[in-house]
Amino acid sequence: MASKNKKVRQRSFFLMLMYFILMIVLIVRLGYYQIVKGEEYSRQAYYAQTRNRIINPKRGTIYDRNGQGLAISGSVETVSVNPQDFKDKFKDSPEKIDEIASTLAKMLDMKDEEVKAKLTENSSWAYVKRKIDKEIGNRVREYLIENSIDSICVDEDSKRFFPNGKLASHVLGFTGVDDQGLNGIEKYYDAMLSGEPGMVMVELDAGGRQVKYSPERYIEPVDGYDIYLTIDETIQHFTEKALEKATLDYNLKRGAAAIVMDPRTGEILAMASKPDYNPNDPFAKPDFIEKGDWKGQSSVEDVNLLFQTVFRNKALMDTYEPGSTFKAITSAAALEEGVVSPETEFVCNTVHMAGYNIDCWRAGGHGAETFRMGVYNSCNPVFVKTALSLGIDKFYRYVKNFGFMQKTGITLNGEPEDSQYLWHKKPTELDLAVSSFGQRFTISPLQLVTAYSAIANGGYLMKPMIVKQISDSQGNIIEKNEPQVVRQVISKQTSDTLRDILEGVVSEGTGRNAYVSGYRIAGKTGTSETEQTDSEGRYIASFAAFAPADDPQVVLLVILDHPQVYPHSGGMLAAPVAGKLMEEILDYLRIEREYTEMDRKLMLKEVSVPEVRGLTLTDARKKLENYELNYTVEGEYKEDDAVIMEQTPKPNSSVPSGSTVILYTYEPEKEITVIMPDVLNKNISEAAESLRKAGLNIKVEGIGEARRQEYEPGEELNKGQVVIIWFEHTVVD
Repeated sequence: MASKNKKVRQRSFFLMLMYFILMIVLIVRLGYYQIVKGEEYSRQAYYAQTRNRIINPKRGTIYDRNGQGLAISGSVETVSVNPQDFKDKFKDSPEKIDEIASTLAKMLDMKDEEVKAKLTENSSWAYVKRKIDKEIGNRVREYLIENSIDSICVDEDSKRFFPNGKLASHVLGFTGVDDQGLNGIEKYYDAMLSGEPGMVMVELDAGGRQVKYSPERYIEPVDGYDIYLTIDETIQHFTEKALEKATLDYNLKRGAAAIVMDPRTGEILAMASKPDYNPNDPFAKPDFIEKGDWKGQSSVEDVNLLFQTVFRNKALMDTYEPGSTFKAITSAAALEEGVVSPETEFVCNTVHMAGYNIDCWRAGGHGAETFRMGVYNSCNPVFVKTALSLGIDKFYRYVKNFGFMQKTGITLNGEPEDSQYLWHKKPTELDLAVSSFGQRFTISPLQLVTAYSAIANGGYLMKPMIVKQISDSQGNIIEKNEPQVVRQVISKQTSDTLRDILEGVVSEGTGRNAYVSGYRIAGKTGTSETEQTDSEGRYIASFAAFAPADDPQVVLLVILDHPQVYPHSGGMLAAPVAGKLMEEILDYLRIEREYTEMDRKLMLKEVSVPEVRGLTLTDARKKLENYELNYTVEGEYKEDDAVIMEQTPKPNSSVPSGSTVILYTYEPEKEITVIMPDVLNKNISEAAESLRKAGLNIKVEGIGEARRQEYEPGEELNKGQVVIIWFEHTVVD
């Protein structure tokens, strides 16, 4: 009996113990859910009981330096639906569902079945159509109100718009369907541009349907910050126009790039790359792709191709061998260290090193010349000898100090990592020799234009700047960027000396095709053949410049990648592009021209041909004389009463002063024709005289010798017609 009671007591104790342990576990578990997980489960319960319709904020505007909108957000509407609620309310009227779907489809330019699928899908919330015009949104909203349909909503939204199309597309980037930045400034500053979304919250029942008579709670969105770039819209336009023309003129197989910088501050005034794209429709088929081969955004291969070509900012992301443009850096180091002076004497002859011969680009070399003339002539042996005198350690120290061994730190995605710049870890004298004239290493265009800014501004390497300031929607400045000096790399004296030498490159040396009358432009040509060559060889022609040479306000780099014309040199191709672009920029900035005696000899004053039809010959002669124009008369006349019936060139044509206007005293059925002469290889005076003798007028483009003429020799033209002749200096480097 005692044994039996003992067993009962043991069993009771065990059961009480298990009950106690179970209670402890339940209390701990309950405390875990209520205390540790309480907030999370409350939030989940809240989300299950409410539906939040997101109200997208207005994305911040991107402006140029003068307040011109480059990327703006317009107000649009988004149509969404609660399918559970919608199906529940119209479950007994399938024909009503079809009617609503058909009506909305017409308004939204969609297919009936597509809208119906959205309205009846198995979810508690879905988009019907996003980012529609406000006018369409208002029509949909009125229809929903008139028919008491509250399961479908029309909410405020915003849509990114780029008013200038392709302009500055690589700098600005583009956004996705959710207004998220996917490239350029849009991506780098996405968090600041995005703002905070608002929402409309409504209460739902367990089936996901809106609780009847439950109030909507509206939380206002917070607009994103506005960004002001250092880019000047007008200079950007000039730059892109110049690259487009060069792409066509020279059939550039790999596109082109250009950067314009203010050397005093490091502010980038323009950054352009070709090919480019329209950020309003970034995934559109590029022109160089056949229509049948393009699948678009749905194809991973096509999207990858876009990022490798039209989305690629060559001015920022590419690395290339700079060629002779790098000779300015070698010159800066040598002048600063006192290894050479402008008048140091050299002999341009073959340099023999480590079993290799390094020759000048000019057959036979340049003979005896000073260092200054060596820079003018872009003479490779002069730079090899200069670099050897400088030594490996000093040379590469200046390379590093000028910023060529690390990223510039610009606030844009895609700048190459330090490891992508091809520099020799343990350079030999042969490496030093070829590096002195810009071969067998790679840099980025942005690095080079930044280094040229240091040469131009007195020796200070500036951090390149693309964003000027960030402001909120009320105009309060959130962040303001100031010019930042990285380090001083050369003295002001060296800067002054080198500026003077580089000005001579343009006025007397290989950069003469960049010469602009009245503007003191300094610069250096460059031609390189990349290691990534095609079967016919891939060349890059470039020109780096700054102006005015005595007080630089603009630094410019133009790169033309793989031109399909010959010669493919920087002096022949890139220099005239850069010179014309620099002239447009300086004119826009209202930099006053200062004409030299050489300018006056080269210049032909342009005048506008006046209207003389209907005047007597006496009056017409006096008017033309006032415009410094000559004339000849076709037809019988008496000077007192002859009336001019026709004239060539026509009124308002632009011609050089001294040109001849053909005056007709009758109405010719066909104007008198003359034969176009061959003026190629003639200088300006010789070409003008040949055309004058032929009865034609000349319009001069460039300086040097005639390289192209508007019409072929032997072609019939109207007597007195204006003919454009393009002049260039024949240079190779």
